[in-house]
Order: sequence, then structure tokens, then C-alpha cells
Amino acid sequence: MAYKNITVMEEFILLGFSEFPNFQGFLFVIFLFIYVSILLGNGLIIVITNVDPALQTPMYYFLGNFSFVEICYTSVTLPRMLMNLWSQKRNISLLSCAVQLGFFLILGVTESFLLSVMAYDRYVAICKPLYYPLIMNHKMCVQLVIGSWVTGMPVLMGQTYQVFSGPFCGSNKLHHVFCDMPALMKLACGDTSGDDFFIYIDCFLFALMPFLLILFSYVRILRTILKLSSTTDRSKAFSTCSSHLIVVCLFYGSGLIAYLQSKSSYSTRTDKFFSLFYIIVTPMVNPMIYCLRNKDFIEAMRKLFSKYVR
Repeated sequence: MAYKNITVMEEFILLGFSEFPNFQGFLFVIFLFIYVSILLGNGLIIVITNVDPALQTPMYYFLGNFSFVEICYTSVTLPRMLMNLWSQKRNISLLSCAVQLGFFLILGVTESFLLSVMAYDRYVAICKPLYYPLIMNHKMCVQLVIGSWVTGMPVLMGQTYQVFSGPFCGSNKLHHVFCDMPALMKLACGDTSGDDFFIYIDCFLFALMPFLLILFSYVRILRTILKLSSTTDRSKAFSTCSSHLIVVCLFYGSGLIAYLQSKSSYSTRTDKFFSLFYIIVTPMVNPMIYCLRNKDFIEAMRKLFSKYVR
């Protein structure tokens, strides 16, 4: 009797912003502008960090990789959102939904680990400056980036399979703008406590642990900075970390709120808001934060534009 109302789902309906039927065209233009801005801004970071000799350092190597992940991360969700807004066809097959969720989780975890790697880079640079060239050599940087990509893949692919291997009940309407875990779990049938438990474990391993590593790194960095006698040195040290800290707060703040809320307190509007925050706002402001707050980057852009504008 418990499984009498189970529906064999073949597709979901992504409701998205269907509650605003008169604003579909306006929303399409807004999100298209945002997507193009993300592609251009993060693409510019990738180009400049690769072509400017002055930026061939571990910090900018990680920043270039982070920008690449931001482009991939956004491209998993925004093109589909734009297509739905333009065509008004909101259906997505079960397979496409699973692929979207899988890539979204993997890229989100990669971004999480890269943020912790960037914090570790700043820790070594400020707290152990004499050993920095030895510790953060090219081989170590490549290994850290590869590790950020592959560490969570097996677990997250298994998590995605587990979500879609179970039955879904009743309506196939997904109250979200893309196939995200909390919204899918809302439609899952039967006892989902096991799935919820593994979601919390994944959040701890792939989000909270990297965040705690970042926090630990910055506690050590702060202690070292406060010991500096020169005000100029302290100001310079703070400025190299402030951009990264802003991105960390934006990414982790919205992501943890969305994923750690209980199923009973789940709100579609809240989840939509915070999910849009971490798939759109963070990738969009990342180039602005690093470009406008970094003198070396501004100088590199000036040289690049003056070279090709002449």
C-alpha cells in the first residue's frame, strides 16, 4: 500500500520561474547577460594568467584553474535555464537530470577543494615565505589541482546513482531551476533517511572539511600578520587574502544553507534563491573581485589591452 502511488518517472518538469509568466523574456535577457559576463570575465582571467609572465606564480595558476571551474560549473545549469525560459518547454529527461546533477556536484566539490588549496597557498606564502618556492613548486601545484578534481568523483557519482535508483512519488514537477539534490529528495518515495544521512556526510567531507581547512589557514595567517612590525607589510598581506576570503564567504555561505537545511524545513523559494546565489553570483563577481582589487592583475590587463588595441 505504501508504494501504490509511486509513479515511474521518465522526465521531470523544471518549474523554474513559472510563477512569473509575464517576466520570462525579461528573465531570459538578465540571465543571458549574466552568463556572457561569467564567460568573458573568467575567460579573461584564464587568458591573462597564462600569457603574462609576471603572473606565472602558484597563486595565479590556482586562480586560472578556479576560473575554468567557474565556467564549467555555471555551464552545467545556466544554458538549460536559458533554453527553458526561451522555449517555455520545461521538461527534462531522467537521464539528463542525472547527468546535470552529477556534473553539478562534481564541479561544486572541485571548486570547494580549489578554494582550500588557494587558502593553503596563501598560508605558505605568508607564514613560511622562505620555504614557499620549495613547497609550492610546479609539480605540487599540478598535483593539488588534479587532486581537487578527482577526490570527490567516485563518491559523488555513487551519490547521484543512489538518488536516481530510488522511486519518485506523485507529481514529476520539480520546484527548482535545475536538478539540485534538495529538490529531488523532496520527490523521493519511502524512507529517505539513509539518503539524507549520506548527503550530510558528503556535505561534511566535501564542503565543511575544506571550509575548516580554510578557516585554520586564515587563523594562522592572521596570527602571522599581526606579528609584522610594518603597517605596509600588514596591509599588503591582508590585501592578498581579502579577495579570496570574499569568494569563500559567498560560495560556502549560500551552499551550506541550501544543503544543510532539513527536509521538514525545506522551502522552494529559499532553495531557489540560495542556489542561484552560488551558481550565478559567485562566478559573476569572482573576476570583478580579483581584477579590481589586485594591482598586478590590473597592470597585466593594461599591458594586454594596450598590445592588441594599438
